Amino acid sequence: MRTNKHFIYVSPNQINMKKAIFYVISLAVAVLAVSCGQQASREAEAGPEGVIIIGNKSGDDVYFLDRTTGEILAMLPAGLEPHEVEVSGDGRLAVVCNYGNREHPGNTLSVYDVEQALLLRTIDLGEHTRPHGMQWLDGTSKMLVTTEGSRSLLVVDVEKGEVLQALYTDQDVSHMVAATPDHKRAFVSSIRTGNVSVFDLETGELLQQLYSGSGAEGIAVSPDGKEVWVTNRAENTLAVFDTQTLERLATIPCEDFPIRAKFSPNGKLFLVSNARSGTVAVFDAPARNLLADIKMTPPVPHEEDTERYFSDFEGTSVPIGLVVPDNEFAYVANTRSDAVTVISLETFEIIGHFAAGKEPDGINFSPLKPLVSE
Repeated sequence: MRTNKHFIYVSPNQINMKKAIFYVISLAVAVLAVSCGQQASREAEAGPEGVIIIGNKSGDDVYFLDRTTGEILAMLPAGLEPHEVEVSGDGRLAVVCNYGNREHPGNTLSVYDVEQALLLRTIDLGEHTRPHGMQWLDGTSKMLVTTEGSRSLLVVDVEKGEVLQALYTDQDVSHMVAATPDHKRAFVSSIRTGNVSVFDLETGELLQQLYSGSGAEGIAVSPDGKEVWVTNRAENTLAVFDTQTLERLATIPCEDFPIRAKFSPNGKLFLVSNARSGTVAVFDAPARNLLADIKMTPPVPHEEDTERYFSDFEGTSVPIGLVVPDNEFAYVANTRSDAVTVISLETFEIIGHFAAGKEPDGINFSPLKPLVSE
C-alpha cells in the first residue's frame, strides 16, 4: 500500500504475507485517522530528494528507501547484525558497522556506494570487535568508530580500508561517539560505566572521563559545537556538558529509556527516542524545555518473539535510530515494528510510516539516490 498524501508505504515483497495483511489493515486505520484529523490544509506535498538508509539487525541487510514515498530502491547484504549507519558529508558513501550477535562478535564495516547501490568493500578491523558508534570527519576520508570489544575509539580511513589509530577509552561498552564540527574533540559514551570519554583528536590524548549518568548511551554535539548532550537510559535523564570547559550545564528528565539523540541542523530542536515508552521527545534545545512527546504508532505485532532485542518492552514499537536530515522532518527506526516513522518538525505530528526490514536500528540519510532501482 502506498499513499503519497501521507507518505505511507508498505511493500509486500519485504515482509511475509501474514505480516503484510497485518500492516495493510493497521495502516489503513492509521491513514483514516490521519485524514480525519488533519483536513485538506494539512495535505503533504512532494518531499525532497534523497534516501533513508537503514541497517536491519536481524535481516543482516541494508535498505535504501526513497525519502518521499518509502519505496525500496535497493536491498543490499551486510555483515552479521548491522547496527549503526554513517554517511559521508557528500552523501556518496554509506558505512554500516557489523556488530555481530551474542555468540559471534563482529569486527567489520561494510562500505556502500549510494548512487550505484553497490557494496564496495568490507573493512576488517582485526582485534577491534563489536564496532558500533560512528561519525564521519566531514571533508576527509576518515571516520570515527567505537569498538566495544577492544574498548577503543578508532580512526578509520574508509577509502583505504585501514585503521589509522586506536584510542583506548578504558570503559566497558563504549557505545556511541560524537565529535565537534571542527574535529578537535570526540566524546564516547559508555553504557556500562555511565561515563563519557573525552578525546583530543589532534593529539589522541584522553582528556577526561565525565560521569553522565547510569546507562549513558545516545550522544550528540550541537551544530555550533558548544554543547554535548547525552541520554542516560537507566535513569531517564539527559546530561548537557560544555564541550570546551567540560562543565555539566544541565540534567533534564526524559522518559522512558532514552536511547538515541539528534539535533536539528539549525540547532533549535533536540530529539530523543525513548525505547520503553515508545515515544520521541522533542526539546527546545536553547531553552532545554520539552516541547512534545510523540507516541510512535506503527503496528506492533501481537505475537511474542523473545529473540528480539528489548522483547520485554511490552506495547511499544521500540523506537531507536533517529535521523534528522533537515529542519522539517525526522525519521525514526522502530525495531519491534519493522518500520520507519516520519515526523513533521513543524507540527510534531506523525506523517506516516515506511516498511523496513527485520529489526531496523541504525538509520541515516543521503541526498543522493541509487541510479537504478531493484
